[in-house]
Amino acid sequence: MSDPTVADLASWAAALAGLDAPGDSATDIPDAARIDLLRGLERLKGAVDAAQHRLAHAFEESQRAEQRHAGVPEQRVGEGVALQVALALRESHQRAARLLGTARVLCTEMPQTLAALSEGRINEWRAMLLVRETACLSEEHRRTIDEKIAGDDDVERLGTKHLVSSAHHLAARLDSAGVAERQRLAERDRRVTIRPAPDTMSYVTALVPVADGVAMYAALKRHADAAAAAGDGRGRGQVMADTVVELVTGRSSDVPPAVELQLIMTDRALLAGDDEPAHLPGYGVVPAEWARDLVGRAASATTAWLRRLYVLPGGRSLMAMDSRRRTVPAGLAAFVTARDLRCRTPWCGAPVRHVDHVQPHRDTGTTRAHDLQGLCERCNHAKETLGWSSRPRAGPVHTTETTTPTGHRYLSFAPLLPGDDEAA
Repeated sequence: MSDPTVADLASWAAALAGLDAPGDSATDIPDAARIDLLRGLERLKGAVDAAQHRLAHAFEESQRAEQRHAGVPEQRVGEGVALQVALALRESHQRAARLLGTARVLCTEMPQTLAALSEGRINEWRAMLLVRETACLSEEHRRTIDEKIAGDDDVERLGTKHLVSSAHHLAARLDSAGVAERQRLAERDRRVTIRPAPDTMSYVTALVPVADGVAMYAALKRHADAAAAAGDGRGRGQVMADTVVELVTGRSSDVPPAVELQLIMTDRALLAGDDEPAHLPGYGVVPAEWARDLVGRAASATTAWLRRLYVLPGGRSLMAMDSRRRTVPAGLAAFVTARDLRCRTPWCGAPVRHVDHVQPHRDTGTTRAHDLQGLCERCNHAKETLGWSSRPRAGPVHTTETTTPTGHRYLSFAPLLPGDDEAA
């Protein structure tokens, strides 16, 4: 059988998209066959995942060789590769970098794990866990674990926890000092992160050493139990969450935060009761009623600053901004950040860290809002490497076109802000 082409893959994808479609008499098959198909599709997913990793690794090796041949300094060889993969997968830069790292290990150090993935005996998540749990080991020890776990036919019968436990056990026997050192070094990665949750909520996560985490949770639980015993009507989880907010911010959990949230909403939604949703940078779309309530509580509890954002008449594209605060930040950078909200690289979604020229200033790019875009640090550095180019394009919203070293082109559109639905 010859190697499949892109057209072949598209044809197969189209066939799978119609598999067992409701109401289609041609798909009237017994449930036993459906179970067999589900298993077959899971095996196919493993083969596809393995193929993606092999292709990604081969692409990285080819790009690195090309960059070296072009005279790129060794410390910069490899820059921009992850971003090209991210754009192809419609994924974030970080996700693509993780895939490339996993692919490199699977293709060079853990052939049995790659084979098990190709054959559908393990899935991509479990393959990644085996790579992660052996990261602190030498290549020799990693190959030993690869052979003993992934090379065993019984790997297909292992659940995720059993698989990780087996890897831990073998790693500790092969290099106990290395595992202990990895655990000590892990404390350097302690951090606090935030990500959106449904219904105008958010997850704030603290990654801390296990002893500290257990102690924190136990203290919060004791406080919640004491509150319940005293007749507090809130649930245990509510008391624990409110206590964290009060301890960290120094204010009651029902008092609005005294920070600039940069809530973006129309004047109609704010003043005339319109239902046009608002936008909260760092979170996303929020209902108009919720936004009005936040503004009202903030205005009654503390000083509230209003920053006017001007939208094109009849549209939803940000065109100008003024500031009513006494101390104004770098105006143009603040405007671009408010317009773009997140990194403008398609599918990235990381916070804006750099406001940079779409077309480099050295190539006649101008320092105007039309010629600027908000990017995360990784994407900005990647687009400065060999073979990348970008330019602004005309459109109803701010639009840029990026061309990668392989000649693929991607359009990026500034997000639509609250405004007239007719412009959407």
